[in-house]
Amino acid sequence: MKCALTIAGSDSSGGAGIQADIKTMSALGVFAMSVIVSVVAENTSRVISIEDISSKVISDQIDAVFEDIWPDAVKIGMLSSPECMRTVAGKIGQYRPEHVVIDPVMYAKNGSPLMQESSIDTLISTVIPIATVLTPNIPEAEKISGIEIHDADGMKRSAELISKMGAKAVLVKGGHRVGNADDILFDGESFTVFPGQRINTKNTHGTGCTLSSAIASYLALGCDLVTAVRKAKEYVTGAIAHALELGKGNGPTDHFFMYREV
Repeated sequence: MKCALTIAGSDSSGGAGIQADIKTMSALGVFAMSVIVSVVAENTSRVISIEDISSKVISDQIDAVFEDIWPDAVKIGMLSSPECMRTVAGKIGQYRPEHVVIDPVMYAKNGSPLMQESSIDTLISTVIPIATVLTPNIPEAEKISGIEIHDADGMKRSAELISKMGAKAVLVKGGHRVGNADDILFDGESFTVFPGQRINTKNTHGTGCTLSSAIASYLALGCDLVTAVRKAKEYVTGAIAHALELGKGNGPTDHFFMYREV
């Protein structure tokens, strides 16, 4: 059985973070493992508090996975502090897994910050260079690349700039744009556009976590990058279309929608 590892923060309400990653990987047929870097007291409406795990325990969790069940792909999500980033990047550099999908999580769906402002430089210098593919949304791509994005050309320009920071490929997600939710992948040489259907719902909690985990899952299953992104986007679109009316804020998507339709 193919295996995937998620390194990220938790979400006590279950719609994002580690919980969404494990649900996604399980739904797509890979064995999911996890390294928790932060415990987040969060629900669909707000982030109440964040408690980072010590660097030693983060390192020990990563060692525990790699020395016993080698992951076919790794997804990295929320890394709130420079210390956490350096710890995770160092361990990934030590083990060198084949596929590393990084979602540079900066904000929760409700706008609450999940990354310290002082962490951006460390993200650029330490984390981005280990990415097989980086999956920023438009606000994250703007923050990393230092340019404003108003259209597809801006998405492409930011992807090129981020690629020069060391990521092998960059997928800029278009969900924050007005109009179609098209995503654009830059593999260092050429662009691939993935048309997106915009679904009229507020229940999109954890969609970024879900997409990056789905890409990692499909890479673990042997898909090439373009196919992995295409299939992951189709999966996320289905999960959003079947979003669950739970909570008082941005509700979760349904990670297991395909099984409920059978």
